[in-house]
Amino acid sequence: MIYAIVGYGFTYLLGYAGLASLGTAGFVGLGAYITSFALRNLPGVPYLAVILATLLISLALGAIVGFISLRIEGIFLAIVTLGLSEIFYQLFQNWLDFTNGPNGANISKFPIFQTMLGMSRQDSQRAFFILLVLITVGLMMLTHNLGKSSTGRAMLAMKNSSSAAQAMGISLLKYRLLAFLLSTAYAGLGGVLFMSYLRYSAPQNYTILFSLNILAAVLIGGSRNLIGTFLGSFIVFGITPIFLQDITFFRENPWVINVTIGLIIILVVMFYPGGLVQLARNIKAFFLNLLTKRRLLAYGEDD
Repeated sequence: MIYAIVGYGFTYLLGYAGLASLGTAGFVGLGAYITSFALRNLPGVPYLAVILATLLISLALGAIVGFISLRIEGIFLAIVTLGLSEIFYQLFQNWLDFTNGPNGANISKFPIFQTMLGMSRQDSQRAFFILLVLITVGLMMLTHNLGKSSTGRAMLAMKNSSSAAQAMGISLLKYRLLAFLLSTAYAGLGGVLFMSYLRYSAPQNYTILFSLNILAAVLIGGSRNLIGTFLGSFIVFGITPIFLQDITFFRENPWVINVTIGLIIILVVMFYPGGLVQLARNIKAFFLNLLTKRRLLAYGEDD
């Protein structure tokens, strides 16, 4: 669910605005380390204040990247965001006072439920899991409604043709900034939830591979379909720890998992650019067509 939340933010960039970014990992890591630093060194700070501070910092950095996107786009924008992600990684790796370096940062208790309400660790984990469900559903509804609104339609117009969008009075500055602001806010919140639930984070979690996996999850599921993004996140991030790690072959040959995911991406991009959602629609259409043919054979054509 945490990865799906980050993916929902990425859909604003890729699915609606048509912007390429490889800097997602850095913003998720930033949210995680801000949470760890605040909860360890500022014990009296409210958890909500930590979330708000993370969102504000993420929004400020997102605005900077948004302004950059006005001058460059396409592969060049992807390279710039890749450089930003690498800057974040080096900070996570070497800023020992803030991140504890390669050893990673951790928090001892679950926020709110264990720190404020005094619940046991097991009950706190269950309660935080329920909170994750509520946040995921809430953000899914928000993303869906925003995508169907005039804002989402303006982003789609900008994606299809920036010149035509400008001719219709759509501000590229406004909607490119908004796409990056939303994406970085979701990523920062994902980092907060990542640290709060797993209670440990290391720089190795936020390499370019993380950004590519988020991109893969969105592409596999469908760049503008939220159910598809959730399923794509499950395929990329969930199948291995839930199922494959218990199979001896995959445990001894973990590289096969990455190769399999790579093949899925290639097949989806080549044959189903709409992702799993398009595949499901094609299968549904096939069976409906088959059912229609059977009815025609059985009863003949209607008058």
